[in-house]
Amino acid sequence: MTDPKTYIAPAEEKMEMAVAYLDETLARIRAGKANPQILDAVRVEYYGSMAPISNVANISVPDARTIVITPWEKSMFKAIEKAIINSEVGIMPENNGEVIRLSIPPLTEERRKALVKQCKAEAENAKVSVRNARRDAIDGLKKAVKQGMPEDVEKDAEANVQKVHDKFLKRIDDIFAAKEREILTV
Repeated sequence: MTDPKTYIAPAEEKMEMAVAYLDETLARIRAGKANPQILDAVRVEYYGSMAPISNVANISVPDARTIVITPWEKSMFKAIEKAIINSEVGIMPENNGEVIRLSIPPLTEERRKALVKQCKAEAENAKVSVRNARRDAIDGLKKAVKQGMPEDVEKDAEANVQKVHDKFLKRIDDIFAAKEREILTV
């Protein structure tokens, strides 16, 4: 007889990964406040390989509207500036020879609504991933019944999968609501 946990554990792991991916994706969406995570996706050429900015410079946030990048080597100023300009960050860097400053402009109401819409789409993608993991687990349990698992064990396991599914959907809704509040707060 197959243990129901062999179907529930991988589904829970996939759901956890979907939530983690959503969290990471929403952190990169600019909400009008300075957040060094918006630079996580930006890569810089460093001795022949592509490296994140955080590997070649110190990134700090002195106030709510400014990100300061202090390269560890003077030769990196141009490369970091070029990488930021070519990225999807959408902010023009200011270089004074000592540090690179990114001034985060305040968001317009229209832009805030567009960002909320983008976040909602990302949250919906995460929910689809969670639902797919639930479906895969339930399909596996139904096949296990054909291989000799008792039906009452399968029904209990299905109920457990549903509980896990509901828990992860609530987490996704909470993450989205927090990001929505952050974006809409002026």
